[in-house]
Amino acid sequence: MKILLVALGTTARAHCIAEAIASSPSEPGLVAFMQAKNPGVMKLAKAVKIGKVTDLEALKKFAEEQSPGIAVISPDDAVAAGCADALLEAGVPSVGPLKTLARLESSKAFTRELVSKYGIPGNPEYLVFTRSNATEIPAYLRELGDGYVVKPDSLTGGKGVKVSAEHLESHEEAIAYCHEVLKTHPSVVIEEKLAGEEFSYQFLTDGKTVCPTPIAQDHKRAFDGDQGPNTGGMGSYSYPDHSLPFLEKADLEKAMEITEKVAAALKKETGFDYKGVMYGGFMKTREGVKLIEYNARFGDPEVMNVLPIIDSDFAETCAALANGRLSSAKPRFKQLATVCKYAVPEGYPTNPAAGRQIEVPKNAPGRYYFGSVEALGEGNTVFRMGKSRAVACVGIAPTIGEAEKIAEKTVSMIKGPVFHRKDIATPALLQKRVDHMARILGRSK
Repeated sequence: MKILLVALGTTARAHCIAEAIASSPSEPGLVAFMQAKNPGVMKLAKAVKIGKVTDLEALKKFAEEQSPGIAVISPDDAVAAGCADALLEAGVPSVGPLKTLARLESSKAFTRELVSKYGIPGNPEYLVFTRSNATEIPAYLRELGDGYVVKPDSLTGGKGVKVSAEHLESHEEAIAYCHEVLKTHPSVVIEEKLAGEEFSYQFLTDGKTVCPTPIAQDHKRAFDGDQGPNTGGMGSYSYPDHSLPFLEKADLEKAMEITEKVAAALKKETGFDYKGVMYGGFMKTREGVKLIEYNARFGDPEVMNVLPIIDSDFAETCAALANGRLSSAKPRFKQLATVCKYAVPEGYPTNPAAGRQIEVPKNAPGRYYFGSVEALGEGNTVFRMGKSRAVACVGIAPTIGEAEKIAEKTVSMIKGPVFHRKDIATPALLQKRVDHMARILGRSK
């Protein structure tokens, strides 16, 4: 069976998914439709077509030429544009939801209203504002006080959300930002600001069966100590027990319950089964587990904490999921810790040094997944960087400490004008997370 991967090509996520497909015991043939030539995918795919992932006609034509059994859709804009719908028209079912279901990610308002309508727990206090009721924004901000979050109601590449005291210093700034958003978006969502620890919980589902994957924690801030501007994600980690040290079994069960109920609500609301990844961003708070958002695809970097330790046939799971039979091929994962650290261009994310060269050795102890880089020459050790995250470096080991050391050594071996966060998954940062949660829960000494 052939499997079609739809990807941007400028993210390490694409390389990681491609590796998981290509290394499956069933030996599927990988073909790829990408916007850019990802060096990792290019080495693994038997056929590649370069084109915009939102060009649905070009995608359908490539699918008709290649006749894949299923497709795996990687990026958020491809999912939101209706790639799954277009491929289904060509007779190819996807790991990736239909456009109407992809609103789970592409519309913050849709998800909040869905959770509220069906009485699902996890929503923070929120209101949705459009141009017609924008005059009510100041009153709601006064009601929330100093703690609020402003979210544009569409895809923003992870950089549109603004939080009080971090990005917005006053109600006046918040109001101005809301009006700026409403010039180009249908609505804006204002929510209460939650206090706690975030975690990423990715689920595979065919709309009926919901399968969890190892929980990870992402690091958005650019610099050590959670300093600097937000990024697409500087790295992430997961523990061998597939949980995190500040979480309890009940927290995992609550996040799973929310996801199962949302999947069922989506079927009732749209009439279609959600087939793909439901990547939940959750927060453990004093009041319990809250839902921050859902993404309709694997996370980046969190996919690097999940697929490299899969202990079952990923291609078989994808085929079962796409065809509504996930219960017959549930994924299994090894009891190993993972740590991902991204090498990014100097100046990232505000003024990245694009176009400069780096050297990536082949003898590193961990794994490299290529993102926004172009291979130079046949040796595949020298690359030209783009403006985004360049190389994801992953350490895998029985303990989190060993995995962190492997990831750190691996990323440190890259030569050139790059930097990375050295503190991800270090004992000090992990303890900081645990202590923070203890203070939130009132358990600190």
